[in-house]
Formats: sequence, C-alpha cells, structure tokens
Amino acid sequence: MEEKSKDHRGLLNQGEENELEVFGYRTQNLRRALCLIASVLTCGVLLLVFYWKPQWRVWANCIPCPLQEADTVLLKTTDEFQRYMRKKVICLYLSTLKFPISKNPEEPVVADRHSVINQAVLKPELKLRCIQVQKIRYVWNYLERRFQKVGLLEDSNSCHDIHHTFGLGLTSEEQEVRRLVCGPNAIEVEIQPIWKLLVKQVLNPFYVFQAFTLTLWLSQGYVEYSVAIIILSVLSIVLSVYDLRQQSVKLHNLVEDHNKVQVTVTVKGTGKFSLPCDAILIDGSCVVNEGMLTGESIPVTKTPLPRVDSTMAWKSHSLEDYRKHVLFCGTDVIQVKPSGQGPVRAVVLQTGYNTAKGDLVRSILYPRPLNFKLYNDAFKFIVFLACLGVVGFFYALGVYMYHGASSRDTTTMALLLFTVTVPPVLPAALTTGIVYAQKRLKKKKIFCISPQRINMCGQINLVCFDKTGTLTEDGLDLWGTVPTVDNCFQEVHSFASGKTLPWSPLCAAMASCHSLILLDGTIQGDPLDLKMFEGSAWIMEDCNADYGKFGMSDSNIVIKPGPKASWSPVEAIAILRQFPFSSSLQRMSVVTQVAGEDHFHVYMKGAPEMLAKFCKPETVPKDFPQKLRNYTVQGFRVIALAHKDLKMEKLSELQNLAREKAESELTFLGLLIMENRLKKETKPVLKELSEARIRTVMITGDNLQTAITVAKNSEMIPRGSQVILVEANEPEDFVPASVTWQLVENQENGLRKNETYLNIGNSSMPDGARGSCYHFAMSGKSYQVIFQHFNSLLPKILVNGTIFARMSPGQKSSLIEEFQKLNYYVAMCGDGANDCGALKMAHAGISLSEQEASVASHFTSKIANIKCVPQLIKEGRAALVSSFGVFKYLTMYGIIQFIGTSLLYWQLQLFGNYQYLMQDVAITLMVCLTISAFWTTKVISQRM
Repeated sequence: MEEKSKDHRGLLNQGEENELEVFGYRTQNLRRALCLIASVLTCGVLLLVFYWKPQWRVWANCIPCPLQEADTVLLKTTDEFQRYMRKKVICLYLSTLKFPISKNPEEPVVADRHSVINQAVLKPELKLRCIQVQKIRYVWNYLERRFQKVGLLEDSNSCHDIHHTFGLGLTSEEQEVRRLVCGPNAIEVEIQPIWKLLVKQVLNPFYVFQAFTLTLWLSQGYVEYSVAIIILSVLSIVLSVYDLRQQSVKLHNLVEDHNKVQVTVTVKGTGKFSLPCDAILIDGSCVVNEGMLTGESIPVTKTPLPRVDSTMAWKSHSLEDYRKHVLFCGTDVIQVKPSGQGPVRAVVLQTGYNTAKGDLVRSILYPRPLNFKLYNDAFKFIVFLACLGVVGFFYALGVYMYHGASSRDTTTMALLLFTVTVPPVLPAALTTGIVYAQKRLKKKKIFCISPQRINMCGQINLVCFDKTGTLTEDGLDLWGTVPTVDNCFQEVHSFASGKTLPWSPLCAAMASCHSLILLDGTIQGDPLDLKMFEGSAWIMEDCNADYGKFGMSDSNIVIKPGPKASWSPVEAIAILRQFPFSSSLQRMSVVTQVAGEDHFHVYMKGAPEMLAKFCKPETVPKDFPQKLRNYTVQGFRVIALAHKDLKMEKLSELQNLAREKAESELTFLGLLIMENRLKKETKPVLKELSEARIRTVMITGDNLQTAITVAKNSEMIPRGSQVILVEANEPEDFVPASVTWQLVENQENGLRKNETYLNIGNSSMPDGARGSCYHFAMSGKSYQVIFQHFNSLLPKILVNGTIFARMSPGQKSSLIEEFQKLNYYVAMCGDGANDCGALKMAHAGISLSEQEASVASHFTSKIANIKCVPQLIKEGRAALVSSFGVFKYLTMYGIIQFIGTSLLYWQLQLFGNYQYLMQDVAITLMVCLTISAFWTTKVISQRM
C-alpha cells in the first residue's frame, strides 16, 4: 500500500524555486457522467466551482492511480500558497514520423544515450507520455519513474560528449524526433483576446457574487446604489482588461522577433544578430551584448568549452563560472572570432521556454503570488462577514416561515439579509484606487508591470541599494596611478595634472588588459575598461595590419601608441587570448605578443586583495594593505595590475593554455585609482528615507572599504555612528569556522580597530552592538560562511547590517530573502547589472535601467536616480490608505445594513410591550457590533 502511494505522487523541478508536487489520477466514466448531470441540474454552478477549484474537479471525476498510468495529473505548489493546477497527460507516438524507428528496446532513439528521450519512449509501442506545465514540457521517464524536462541538453554530459557527440551536429532523423518530443524552438506569447480577458475577470468569485447580489437588489427596487455599483464595476473591469491587454501586447512584441530567427549549425558571419537559443560555445570565441540579462549594454567575451577527456559533467569543470562558455538566448552576438581551426561553432543547450529569455518571459507570465497581510486579513474579515450573513440568512428564513410568508418573499428576504453583509463594490473600489496610483506614477516616469505591488510599496520599511550607477555616478573618472619599482610604491601619477602617462609595464597593462572591442570604428566595452584604456593614450586597430611581425596569421585586436602617448619602445601589441572577467573570480587577464618578439606576455587586472594572491610575494610592497586602505577609505575605486613573461614556442600551445597556469607567479605592477562620485540626488533621498524611519542598506560588488566610505559620505551611516566589520572564515582542517568583529574608530583620520572574537555558543554580540548607532559591514565571503555555519547568528547581524560588499548576484538574492524572513518589506533599487535576481526577489524591485531586463522588475524608472524610491513609497502609502479606507467604509456600511435589516425582522417577530425593549437591545447590539468592527479594522491597520 505504501509503495502504491509513492507511485501515485512525485516532484517536478525538485529543489528549484518552482518546485511542484504531482499526483496521478485516472478518469472514471461513471463519475464523469454524474458530474455532468449535476452541472446541468445546478445550471452550471458546479462547473463554475470546478473552475475556481481545479482539485475538486479532479477528485470528483477521477480516482488515484500510479503516475505511469495516469491520464490526468494534479499539481500542487510546495510554497506557502499551496495552489493547485490540473493537467491532461498527452501521448506522443513516434510512429507518426516520416521515417521508421527501430522498435528494439536495446537500440536508442537518439545518439545521445544520456538523453531523457531514450528513457521516455516506451517500446515497441513507440509511445511517449508527457505533460505541459507553464510552457515547459515534461516527459515520463520509465527508468527513473518520474517526469523530467525536455528541450535541453542534460547536465550529465561531459565536455568530451559535447565536443564529439554533438559537435558534428544531429542527423535529420534526430532533428525530427527532437522537434516532435521537445516542441518547436519558440517563445510564443499569445495576445489574449479581449473577450477571454473579460470572461476571466467576470468569472472572479467576487464578481459572480456581485452579479447575484445586484440582480437581487434591483428586483427589490434598490436601484440607485445598485446602478452606482454597476457603473463603478464596469469601469474597474474595463480598466483592468485594458491594462492586461497592453501588457500582453508589449510582452508579445518583446519576444516576436525570437520566433523569426532561422537556426543554423554554424555561425560564420560577423554581423550583429540575436541568439534564438541557449548554446555552449565549442570553437572560437564570441563577443555578446547581455543587456537583456544584466541590464547593461556591456560587451562580454565568451570562450569555448575546454576539450577535457573526462566522464565528469561539463559544468563541473567550470563550477559557477560555466556561464563564460554559454551564449544565452535573446542576447546579441556583435562579433565572432574564429580559432583558426574553422568557423565558430556552438552546441544547442536549451530551446524555447527552457532558455534564459524563456525563463524571463515565464516569470512575467506566471508571477509569484503576493503574500500581503492586508489582503490576507481582509479576506479573513470578509469570511467573518459571510458567516454573519449565513446566520442572518437562516434567521430571516425562520422569521418569515414562522409568520407564514410566501415562499418567494421568504427566500428573497433571507437572501437579501445574506447579501448586505459582504460589500459587492469592494473589488471595484480597490482596483480603481490602484489604477489612479499607477497613472500618477506614470506621470513621474515610473512604470509598473505589477499594479498589485503598488499597495505593497506602502509598507516598505527597508530599501536596499546597489552602489555603482545607483548611488554613485555610472562612469568612473581616472584619478591616478601608483606604480611599483623594486617592491616599493612610487609617487602617484595624477591624471588631473594633464601630464601624459609615461611608458612602463603598468602603462602596457592599462592599454591591453581589457575586454574592449572595435565595432564599426568605435571602441565599445565596459566603462571602466574604456576609461583605463583612454588613460594610456594608446589607440586600437582592426585586424587588417601586417601580422607577420607577430609571428602569426591572424589576431583579434592590435593596440599601438597614439599621437598623444609617451614615447614607447613597443611598436604594437596584439591581444591573442583573453580570460574574461568574472564577478566570482574578481579578475581578468589577457595574453599578448609584442611586435617583433617570439614570446608572450600575460597581464592581469582585478580586485587588489584577489590579485595579490597570484603575485610573487617578493614583488608585492610590504605596505600594500595600508596603501590600499588609504585609498579605499577615501572612496576611490582601486584596481591592481600585474604581469609576467610567458615562455611558449607555438601558438597552438597558447590556445590550450589553462587559466590557472597563465594566472600564476606574476609580478605586481601597481594600482590604478579611479574616482566614483555620488549622484547629487543620493544624499537628500537617503536623508528623506531616514526621516521617514525607513532603513537603507547597500548591497554592492565593490570593495568593502569603498562601500563604507560611500555610505558615510552619503550619510547612509550617520555621523557619529560606528562601523563594525564582521569577518568569517571557513573551517580548515581541524580548525572550526570562526567569526570576528572589528570596531572601526575615527575612520576619517585613520583606522584603529578593536578586535574581539564573538562567543558563538551563546550567540553574544559586542557590547553596545545592539544599539542603533552601530552598523555592521561584511563581505560576500563572510556572509556565505555565516549563512552556512552560523545561521542562528545571521538575523542578529542583519538587524543592524548596513553594508554588504563583494556580493555575488546569488548572494544578493539570498540576502533579500533573509531580510524578508525577518518580516521586513523590502524594496531593491539597482541599475540592472547583476541585480536581476534581487530585483525579482524583493517585494518591490525598482530598476533604473531601460534595458529589457527591466521587464523582470516590478517597477522601472526612466529617470536614472534614486529619487523614484520615495516617490514610489509615497504613492504606495496613499494607495494603501485609500484601499484600507475604502475597505473599512464599505464593510462598516454592510454591517450597518445587516443590523438595520435584522432590526426590522426582530420587530416583525416581537410585538406588544417587548417591541421597544427589543429595539433598544437591537440598537445596543448594533453599537457593539460597530465597535467590534472598528476594533477589527484597527487591528488590521496596526499589522500593516
């Protein structure tokens, strides 16, 4: 019996955010016939109930059975909402294909033995069972006895499999099989017909109840109020349908071009085009614009998947940085670079809604439900009113039957008492308030794709900000360089002086260690790289020069001293290989060759703390920590540079060079100092939020000391407050994980720290750390250690945590979620770069980017500064107060109606000397109920 129960249920997307529990059912014809008869007898009311409760429809029509035998499945979300969906099991038959397929169970259908398709086809029937949930297709795996996604390359494939099994392409037969099983490579968003949107709105339970109530009231001559409700409801429905239709059209237009792209096996051209699928690069390299994903139009270099003869899964060789090999759907390829062995090639990884762009569209089509206390408490109160109405219904029924009234009058008056308790105009009134708030926001150039979030903005009590491009100016200005000679820092070269940067290895590193590209004669790339390159006064040329001087047949980029550059012994430098920047690695490097030389050079740039680990210790100045802290404490952005000679004879060896080998035993060259100014709106906005008692937090990928200085300059950390640096270390060998805190004093005049170890066992905090004048600051690494090893300590730190630096995109999302667990209503404001996950996770995500990634955030400001945050909170509070006022007024009006009608019925039942006494009792009861209702609404308002 237990085994049968296990076969009846399973999990979809186990461990993922959209995890679903799936139950198997088989339709019974007798039950189905009985339900059909009941639907006719109830004039369609039962069908309406089944529409609202799909699980009831399944339970009424079907009986439980093992999943492999089910013709219907019931899906339930595993989150706190416990929502149900009903799906029919579809059978696909491979015998319908134009070519014959072997019925031998031992012979695979497709060459890739890892493919779930081989495990999903039941032979010799050539049958395949599948379901489609939220645009994703799942097939039944007979071997593992569970439903699995199709339309993607399995993660279990190794690098060897991808290069040798898929690298040569698929046969026409395999293409047909995959097209039938996985469906077309399309992200289709239907423009919802107006009639369908209208029907969905009208079939809302509240509107159905409203239609019934108004019909009853009009039949009793209650005309004026009923007509007013009808007009308001029609306007509300029309506005809602119009808004939904506009969103549907915009989303359709966003993905329309995707479905017009013809996929080819190889990419040979260099023109700009949009990728129609997710693909793994296996030969050559590409420069892509991932603005759709990151929110910033910064070219990103993609490198080929390494050729490793191993049985390990391909992602294992890259860990979290596997994305550098993946070309994502919807991103623009702006340049391709052949490797010399043939055209640039990529293997399709995912298609359709399984892709990165498909996932973004799905998150918009199927947003996570709101868990809003106002709506939850309002629903509970309405249920209470409904129960009161049921009591009144039976009371009125009894009174009229006792006095022998006609059946029609008895039923009508009983229903009238039931309908007056729940205000039918409530949903229309609430929707109207939100629509007006949305219009006011639009005038302030704040656009919203989730109107229900506006009310939630009224409860925001914590706002998280990205730093660069959000609190500070997007662009960086060069301040100076600090070169090193003989293990010692030299005098600062200031760019403000107007003097040209003299030739040195540091100058060569600035000119070559970047990811810039030359597109249509214009240099494009990361603003930081662009500023650094301009500071060197060198120029970039396309690869049409004489490459004989480099000892090679082709090159990617060539750089030369410009007219304003200092004298240089180097005629030109070719950038031959690039190891791209990664936020997790915090560094990038390039391999170059100087014209006329037969060896190569490696240049690296990155976060100073990270880069110093890859340098020879004797080349790093002894005062490196002090010098670095001296600049970061002033709010500067500091980049370190390093170099080494690479002894290699053949260019082919360079193509197979491992990053670990290139990035080792380097010589420290010096520091590049860049200035990042606050936006003029930042300080007054943060002050306004502080005065409104709304917490502000900084979440950034930048240096910790730089973040602290920006927080102090912007007065996110008020003057006179102390900063506690929290540092946590992973357990090593027999040494357990540890957490220490460092109290930073007189930061403006220099750093002095009092270091103490926290007593983790007793979860004690530093003396005074619970006070509001203390602000915790930590890095992403420390956050991760505390999250994993000292989770009970994390809430105590987050209560006063203000600075979170060197945070990865995943850590940003995790931090937002942890704040929400502490009952904060969190808003996240970012420019889109690495903030998409956090924007999506927050109660209110506010994007300052106009890229397509802003579609994933709830709000988008066309004015790229944080002035939109208090404006949004004000409109949210106004909308929330309006919604609450409307709710309180309408529910009170319903209660007064109920009591007044009950009083009439009481007088009908009791005559004589008791009449006035009972009137007094009724009035007293009315006052008591009124006070009770006000108390209930007050409790709700206090919880807001």
